[in-house]
Amino acid sequence: MVHPLDPGVALRILRDMIRIRAVEEAIADRYAEQKMRCPTHLSIGQEGPAAAVGVVLGRQDLAVSGHRAHAHYLAKGGDLPAMIAEIYGKATGCSRGNGGSMHLVDEAVGFMGSTAIVGGTVPVGVGLALSLSVARRPGLVCIFIGDAVLETGVFYEAAGFAAVRKLPVLFVCENNLYSVYSSLEVRQPAGRALAEVAGALGLQASSGDGNDPRAAYGLLKSAADRVRTGAGPQFVELATYRWREHCGPLFDNDLGYRTEAEYLAWKARDPIPRLTEELRSEGTLDPAWLATTQAEIQAEIESAFAFAEVSPFPDPALAYADVSSWEITPFP
Repeated sequence: MVHPLDPGVALRILRDMIRIRAVEEAIADRYAEQKMRCPTHLSIGQEGPAAAVGVVLGRQDLAVSGHRAHAHYLAKGGDLPAMIAEIYGKATGCSRGNGGSMHLVDEAVGFMGSTAIVGGTVPVGVGLALSLSVARRPGLVCIFIGDAVLETGVFYEAAGFAAVRKLPVLFVCENNLYSVYSSLEVRQPAGRALAEVAGALGLQASSGDGNDPRAAYGLLKSAADRVRTGAGPQFVELATYRWREHCGPLFDNDLGYRTEAEYLAWKARDPIPRLTEELRSEGTLDPAWLATTQAEIQAEIESAFAFAEVSPFPDPALAYADVSSWEITPFP
């Protein structure tokens, strides 16, 4: 189904999806150089939810994420050179070279951090929402999670608290069907819908196709609007699919935990050409704009990697430093 969408919003979503994929493809292409000495979890194939959320959120809104966070960081406005430098372990990285791919932060744009611990940022995000509520500040907190987070105790505790206090939280669940190599079929009873589980906890829940950017945007915009009007925490489950291996730049269909047919079926639902063709058929997409956009993104990526290459490594002495004295940028 094609959903009504302002042309400017649609083009921004398309640009963000193209940019996110190009960045991660560049990471994958360079990973074998052994200069990125940290695990990296790519979201190639599932750019739709991140790009749609990025348009829905404003500067006053905050976001936290998990281990597959590149797309979320970039969609929220995070600094690309700082992200690449962080993956290279450089002092100019967004976590000063201390965190790597799974620990990204840019408080200046409201991206408050990501973590390798599954579900680890859920209570952090709910705590941030509590702080907004107590201070009566505008904005909401977006908590990006994967399907496996609903199998952690901390999700139930934090979601229940958010519901009781009617906190301004938007849970965005990217359901890519797998927790590492375990499918939903071996982790959840047949017929159990994740959105229904969230709804049973007191969250207003909805679900949709994350690879349909228009549908995803519509669900997310409606949910965010409800949060902003004081309706309490919302949960949006978006079906999507990662193309590459759980951790790393390669493909892992040969391991047998998913079939080649399943992979190809999801690849055929690629959100980027889907939205591109819709906009082209509507006469909204100018081929010159697309070509210019792609060239600009490639130039930006090359510049970011060049920045990371020449940046210094952190001073080893800082490994034992008292970080309490570090200057922290207050969130907007």
